[in-house]
Amino acid sequence: MNRVVIYCLNGILLLGAGTGKSLGQPVVKAGLRNNALRVDWNPTSNGYKIKQLLVKDQSRWRSLATPLGQYTLLYSAEQPKMDAAVFTDKEGKTIQFPEPEYRYIIPTWKANTSAVSMNREGRAISFYPQQYKANGDKIIFQQNTDVATVEAVWQLDPVYKNDLRVSIRLTAKAPGYYSIASPALTVNDKDRFQWACIPGLFQGNSINHNFIDAYGYGHGIPDKPMVVRERTAAALTSMLTNKEGITLAVTAEPGTGRDPWAFDKSTQSDWRLGLSLINRHEQLMPTLYYPVLGQKNSYLKEGETVSFDFRYTVNAANWYPVYKHVVNDIYRFDELLHIKQTRLSLSERIGQLFSYVKNDSTSRWRTFEYNGRIIGAQDYLGGVYESNRDAVKNADYGAMWMLATITQDSVLIHERLKAALNFKLTQQNTGGGFFSGAAAGQYYLYQSKRFTEEWGPYTEPVATTYYMLLDMGNILLFEPGNAALKKSIRLAADWLLTTMKPEGYWEVAYNNHTMKPMFTDLKDYRPTFYGLVVAYKTLGDKKYLDAALKSANWYIKNAVERGYFLGVCGDARFAPDFATGQSAQALLDLYDITKDSRFKQAAVTTAQFYTTSIYSHPIPGHQAKKSNGRQLEDWQISQVGLSFEHGGTLGSANPSGPILLASHAGMFVRLFQLTKDSLYLKMARTAALSKDAFVDPATGVASYYWSAMNKGAGPYPHHAWWQIGWITDYLMAELALRSQGRIDFPAGFLTPKVGPHKTFGFREGKIFGQQGKLLFKEGLVSLSNPNMDYLCALNQKTKKLYLFVLNNDDELQQGDLKIDGSRFIPGCEIRPESAECFTASGERMKDVPPNKIKIGPYGLTVYAFDYN
Repeated sequence: MNRVVIYCLNGILLLGAGTGKSLGQPVVKAGLRNNALRVDWNPTSNGYKIKQLLVKDQSRWRSLATPLGQYTLLYSAEQPKMDAAVFTDKEGKTIQFPEPEYRYIIPTWKANTSAVSMNREGRAISFYPQQYKANGDKIIFQQNTDVATVEAVWQLDPVYKNDLRVSIRLTAKAPGYYSIASPALTVNDKDRFQWACIPGLFQGNSINHNFIDAYGYGHGIPDKPMVVRERTAAALTSMLTNKEGITLAVTAEPGTGRDPWAFDKSTQSDWRLGLSLINRHEQLMPTLYYPVLGQKNSYLKEGETVSFDFRYTVNAANWYPVYKHVVNDIYRFDELLHIKQTRLSLSERIGQLFSYVKNDSTSRWRTFEYNGRIIGAQDYLGGVYESNRDAVKNADYGAMWMLATITQDSVLIHERLKAALNFKLTQQNTGGGFFSGAAAGQYYLYQSKRFTEEWGPYTEPVATTYYMLLDMGNILLFEPGNAALKKSIRLAADWLLTTMKPEGYWEVAYNNHTMKPMFTDLKDYRPTFYGLVVAYKTLGDKKYLDAALKSANWYIKNAVERGYFLGVCGDARFAPDFATGQSAQALLDLYDITKDSRFKQAAVTTAQFYTTSIYSHPIPGHQAKKSNGRQLEDWQISQVGLSFEHGGTLGSANPSGPILLASHAGMFVRLFQLTKDSLYLKMARTAALSKDAFVDPATGVASYYWSAMNKGAGPYPHHAWWQIGWITDYLMAELALRSQGRIDFPAGFLTPKVGPHKTFGFREGKIFGQQGKLLFKEGLVSLSNPNMDYLCALNQKTKKLYLFVLNNDDELQQGDLKIDGSRFIPGCEIRPESAECFTASGERMKDVPPNKIKIGPYGLTVYAFDYN
C-alpha cells in the first residue's frame, strides 16, 4: 500500500509518494505553490498532467485555460538535413523569395528555412511522465522512452516568485541526434490572444497566414511551428500574453545560447538554442529547444547525457514587464555598466572624428562638376545598383552643419558645406512629370553622372522624406534665409501630398520607368509622414500638418497597434530596422506639436517594441578573447546593448551581429525622462559607453558591424558623420536629464536613416536661466579621466565659457582639468581660479579646486569661466 506524505518546505506545499517507495506509476497529486503561483499535476492513465496553473493578480487567483504539461523530444538516427524549403503559391507555382538581386540576404533566408527551422526533422516523441517524487523544495518527474530516459526537476524560484525553474536531463538509449523541447504548459487560442513575441524576430496580436510576410518581416506570428536561431533573438525568451491578459514566457537560463565570439573569431552563427511560438503539435505555446536537432551537442552515443535549464515566467501583466524581467533580472543587463573600464571618452572620439572628416584622403571626400555646380560627397564602396565602384553619398547633413557651426572650422565651412549643399539641391527631381519634387536617389554615380537608388531603378516616398525634407530641414535650421532650400522643401512636400493615399499611407516604391507601384506585397510601415512634419515646421503651412496627422493616425492603427514595421535598407528588401526607433521619435515630435496624448502613447509603445532590437545576451564577463591580434576580455566586445541594423530572419545581424551606430541612445534617455522606465536609460548608456574596442585608434571611427571589430570605416567613410551626430545627441540628452531640464538646447529634426538622433547648435540654449551657444574647439579642454565627457557653450554677451562635465560611470570619478584659452581665441586667457562651479541643479559650489574634478556616479558639474 502506497503511503502519501505531505511536505511543507519554505511555505511550498509538496505532495508526493512516500520516500520509502521508488518512483512508480502515477498514484498521487504533485504540486508547487507560493504566494504568486500554483501549479498542480494530477495522475492519469497517461501520466502526470497539469490540472491547474494559477497566478496571483494582486488580490485574486487567476487560472490559465487548458493546462497541459506535455513533454516532447525530437530524435533522429541520421544527421538532419539543412536544405532550404521550397515554397509554392495556391496554384502550386514556386515562390521565388527573395528575388535574385537580393544577393546579401538569400543565403540567410535559405539557412533560416531548412527542415530543422521548419520543425519537420526528426521523430517527435511526446509523453506525460509516468514517474514522480518529491525532493526537498523540488519535484522530479521521470520517463522512459524507446530512445532515451528523461528526468525533469521543477522548482519555484526563491527570489522571483512568478518564475518556475526547470532542468531536464536526457540520457540516450540509442545513438542519434536529440533535442529537448520545453514542455507545453497550456494550449492557447490561436484566434484570440493579446500579444506574442520572440524579441528581435516576431511580434503581433494575430497569426499571419502569409508565411513570407510573417517569417520574413516579423509581421504577426507565422502559422507554422518555426524554430528560430538565437543569433537574432535580442533576448532568449519566447512569450505570449493570452486573451485574459496573462503573460507566459519561457526563457533559457544564461549560458544556454551561443557565444557570438567564442575566442578569436565570430561564432555568431553557431546554433545552440531554438525558439518557437507554435510547437511541433501546432499548439500556440512559447517553446524552446535545446540542443537544436543536428547542431552542436545534439549527437549522443548510448549512455551519454545532455541537460537543458530554463524557466517559465507567469505574470498577470502584459508582455513588456515580463520582457524587462528577463532582461534585467535573468540576464543582468546592468552587468556591462558595472564592469566596463572606459579608455576613450565620447568627447575624445568627437575630436578624432572631427579631424577625420576634414581629411580629404581618409574620409574619401570627392568633388565633381554636375549641372553647372560643384557637388561634393564621400566614396561609398558598398553595393549600389549599376555602380562601377563610382558611387558617392553624404550622411547626416544635420551633423555636418552642426559641427561646422560649433567649431567655425574653415575647411568645413568653405569646402565641405557648399559642395554638400549643391549635392543636396541637385539630388531632387525638378524637371516636371510624375517624380518632380521626389528624391532622385541616395547615391551619385560620377562615371555616368546621375543619381540612383541603392538597389534598383525605383523611387520611394520615404526617400523623399529622408533625403529631401529631413536633410534640407536640418540645413535650414542653420540657414533660415535660404530661399532655394525652402523652394525645394515645398516641392518635396507637395510630391508627398500628391502620392499619399486617401487613407493616409504611401506605396513602398514606384518604378522609375513605368511609374507603377513596386513591392506591392508590402505596406509602407515607415515614418514617411515625418517629412510633412518638417515641411510644416519650416514653412508653416497647416496643410502639411493636417496630412501628417492623417498619415500618423493610419500608422498608429496599422503599424503600431499590430507591431508591423518596415525597414529602409533596400539591400535587405526593407526588413524591419532602425526606422522603427525613428518612428518613436517622429511620434514624440507630433506629440510636442499637438499635445495629443495618443501620439505620446504610440511613441512609448513603439519604443518598447524597439527595445526588443537591443541585444541583452550573453551576460558579459572577463573571459579571455582575441580580435585582430589584440588580447581582450569578453565584456569589451560584448553585443549587449547594441542594436540591429536589421534582425529577424532576413537581416544583416544574422551573419554580422549588431551595429555600433547607437542612434537610439539619445532618444532612450529622453524616454526615460518622460516615462521613468529605467530600461531605456540602461540601454542608452550600455550602447553608448565603453565601446572603444570597436574604434579604429588611428581615426576614431567605429566599425559599422560588430563582426568587423575595430577595422574602422571600411567601405562606409560617411558613417563618421552619423557617429558625430548620435554621440552629440546622446551627450545632449544626458545633459538635459541630469540637470532636470535646467540646461537645455533646442533639437532639430531626425537624421536619415540610421535612427532617431537629432542635431543641435543652430540656436542658443538655456543654462540655468542664461543663454549659451554650443562650442567645440580642439585642444580647448583636456580631461585626464576618460570616464568623463564634456560639452561647451559660450555666452558672448557676458563673456562666459561654460563647461559641462559628465561622469559616465557608476562610481565616483576624479580627474585633472586643463583649459587652453588660445585654442578658443588667439591670445585669449582663461583663468581657472576665476571659475564658478555649479551642481546639476544650478547650486553654486564653494571651495572647489578648478583644476581638480570629483563627480559622483552619472553626475554633472558645470563650470563658468570668464574670458577676455
